[in-house]
Amino acid sequence: MILAFDTYYFDNKAKTVCIAFNDWADPELSNNFTEVLNGVEDYEPGLFYKRELPCILSLLNKIDYGSVKTIVVDGFVTLDDNGKNGLGGHLFDALNQSIPIIGVAKTGFYDNHKMVRKLLRGESQKPLFITTKGMELDAAVDNISRMHGSYRMPTLLQILDTQTKEKQE
Repeated sequence: MILAFDTYYFDNKAKTVCIAFNDWADPELSNNFTEVLNGVEDYEPGLFYKRELPCILSLLNKIDYGSVKTIVVDGFVTLDDNGKNGLGGHLFDALNQSIPIIGVAKTGFYDNHKMVRKLLRGESQKPLFITTKGMELDAAVDNISRMHGSYRMPTLLQILDTQTKEKQE
């Protein structure tokens, strides 16, 4: 099983969504999970993980993740050429480095050239920025490139983004 997480912030709350799928090429998710937390931390420049990591871990603790092969996060695993942890790197450490993490970001990070790969999908001229811990970077890029969809953003990650931003009932 592969998991992908995204979080959306509103009114001092955070809505975190996790989708599950079995294979990188799957066109449909096999399951999804949602949680809304109140009183989330304010954003601190350069310390985004402090806001989002607790949201991901809270939802992850409600999921049986014993058979998870990989987790995908919206953002960076490493932030710079020295390997400074981003959200995904902190998640990797929080999980005792037991599950590979792939970060998929839509924009580049100013000092991150060696530990990131640009991936062009479909006809897009705008790349996705792929980072990882727990697997080779080339393997991570290959996994994201094999994901279903003919556009820049893979189908399942687009579904995740849409679900995250849907109004919470």
